[in-house]
Amino acid sequence: MIHLKIHIRMRLTALALFLFPILTYAADEPRIELRVVATGLDQPVAITHAGDARLFVTLQRGRILIIDAAGTREFLNITPIVRSGGERGLLSAAFHPRYAENGFFYVYYTDAEGDIVIARYRRGNDPDRADPNSRTLILEIPHRDFANHNGGQLQFGPDGYLYIGTGDGGDAGDSLGSGQRLDTLLGKMLRIDVDGGAPYAVPSSNPFIGRAGARPEIWAYGLRNPWRFSFDRISGDLWIADVGQGAFEEVDLQPATSSGGENYGWNRMEGAHCFSPASGCNDGSLTLPVLEYGRENNACSVTGGYRYRGSRNTRLRGTYIFGDYCNGIISGATQQPDGTWTARTLIDTTFFISAFGEDFNGEIYVAEHRGAIYHLIDTAPLLPRRRAVRR
Repeated sequence: MIHLKIHIRMRLTALALFLFPILTYAADEPRIELRVVATGLDQPVAITHAGDARLFVTLQRGRILIIDAAGTREFLNITPIVRSGGERGLLSAAFHPRYAENGFFYVYYTDAEGDIVIARYRRGNDPDRADPNSRTLILEIPHRDFANHNGGQLQFGPDGYLYIGTGDGGDAGDSLGSGQRLDTLLGKMLRIDVDGGAPYAVPSSNPFIGRAGARPEIWAYGLRNPWRFSFDRISGDLWIADVGQGAFEEVDLQPATSSGGENYGWNRMEGAHCFSPASGCNDGSLTLPVLEYGRENNACSVTGGYRYRGSRNTRLRGTYIFGDYCNGIISGATQQPDGTWTARTLIDTTFFISAFGEDFNGEIYVAEHRGAIYHLIDTAPLLPRRRAVRR
């Protein structure tokens, strides 16, 4: 009788495994850990790569470092020509899409007068050292009225053009009126062709070519201080995190299919809210943010990041990761079925988050302005998803 019961139970178990799936699952929520990559750095403000395993970290006072498995070493030092302090300094670098062939990279800094400078440098004979004497001036933008709102990001887009995010020139409320003016390069997203002319050409598809009084380099306008922006390495979409005035921080999303010319609203709007009633606020012609948040929980300045497209952190795939400089909260935004984006807290830190960066494989890194670089990792266990088993 005992053997019969065991036999029946085994047959029923086998039948159940044949008819029903095993109820295994993947944990829904990530558990974010920030693992130290480097410490003791002097005000890191940007992280990027040059198409290989090295991380290139920009330091605000005027240096670029290489960090990899071999350690940390200096790649470029232009401290003598950089005016640093507050929101000024050496603010980012971008490597040419054909860097392996031509050795060109581009830097964004403020000079002794406070003007914004975009310059090109070249790799030296040593692949881990740039030639400090190879400087070629690409673009200079006057910025002497105020010390703040310098922008600071360079990125090559999927189209091979160089994109430049500039601030509105400073002071509160955009006293220069730069955001809505098309005759100035301040408060804009610029788009130039560094291969098409000397020192650059304007792409023929830029939206304001031929418009009287408009600068042809402008790709989009109505920005206050787009400190950090990025391109989705899969879709090509452009994510712009624009620092707010006093009430709202915003993230704008320009689809890869855009032909440019968007007006993101500043200073008529702050985020999705009217800032300047006399301007008419949103008359239907503005492109409003896909994400915004207020100044609760000591928030004060959005630091834009990247949409995660790496392979290590499965639960984060497709998540736009960003943070706030003041409260140290790192958030992740995902798109809902109705097309809207919603954000949730991934980790609450004590960091002053100055930048996010991608490595060659799409993994995400975080810069802490007081001197450290961290690798963002999801450490929650990942279990097999629901599957049917037949025997």
